[in-house]
Amino acid sequence: MNLTQRRVPQVFGLGRSSSIRSFKSIDSSSITRGIHVFQCPDAVGIVAKLSECIASRGGNILGADVFVPENKNVFYSRSEFIFDPVKWPRLQMDEDFLRISKMFDATRSVVRVPKLDPKFKIAVLASKQEHCLIDLLHSWQDGRLPVDITRVISNHDRFPNTHVIRFLERNSIPYHYLGTSKENNREDEILDLVQNTDFLVLARYMQLLSGKFLQRYRKDIINIHHGLLPSFKGGHPSKQAFDAGVKLIGATSHFVTEELDAGPIIEQMVERVSHRDNIQSFVQKSENLEKQCLAKAIKSYCELRVLPNEENRTVVF
Repeated sequence: MNLTQRRVPQVFGLGRSSSIRSFKSIDSSSITRGIHVFQCPDAVGIVAKLSECIASRGGNILGADVFVPENKNVFYSRSEFIFDPVKWPRLQMDEDFLRISKMFDATRSVVRVPKLDPKFKIAVLASKQEHCLIDLLHSWQDGRLPVDITRVISNHDRFPNTHVIRFLERNSIPYHYLGTSKENNREDEILDLVQNTDFLVLARYMQLLSGKFLQRYRKDIINIHHGLLPSFKGGHPSKQAFDAGVKLIGATSHFVTEELDAGPIIEQMVERVSHRDNIQSFVQKSENLEKQCLAKAIKSYCELRVLPNEENRTVVF
């Protein structure tokens, strides 16, 4: 299927210079950035109405992306704009976009103001491998991920004096060890722990989440796996790939579905390897890709860049 994307960074006639003129009379410290994503049946006038909504409240669009798949009657858009919260209160903004949503029978209309809205609350599930978990914890600490990590859950018991446990204790993040077995996957206990989260992150969590769990949780779950799948399944995939002499390795971050490693893809990254790599450098490159890919997927999700497209695809602005 051929796809058509329209990039319209100044589609509303509001370039950088006009943004400065429009907000000359406003204290720069009060200018706030907002993000709006929209999905609805394609129709004439959607872009104009979205533009009018923002402009009528004194806001100004900094950039916008529109995507309409060829031969599909569906419209996707993501807009970033600046506004004065005094002139456009947060609750009024929700009401304004809700009115447009009803006008076009939208299936998705989400607005987010990072400065005013609470950060996304997440729980991280991990197993023995720590590279993705440690990277997420440090990215959170440095403010590079717009999330609040509420807890870490693992089927691997870590000793009290390990790096991860010390970090979590210093930052008051609870750690829950839930050992699993074939007879007990501990999903009921996991579900109790994650009820107040906005989404989950599987940072190399080597346990399958059942369809029953997914149906009960009913929110998004982001997973990371090496891009070597499905070519090298089972244990030690990096060694399998190394032994096979592959020249390109990768990582894939995707939403979790009932089918193993087959959910809609959010982000993918690749890197070349060669005969000069030994098994240690090969594994290190693979793990670095996994860390970067997972962090990028989480950031894109929090910035409302990821929209569902058909049953098993995504639009990522």
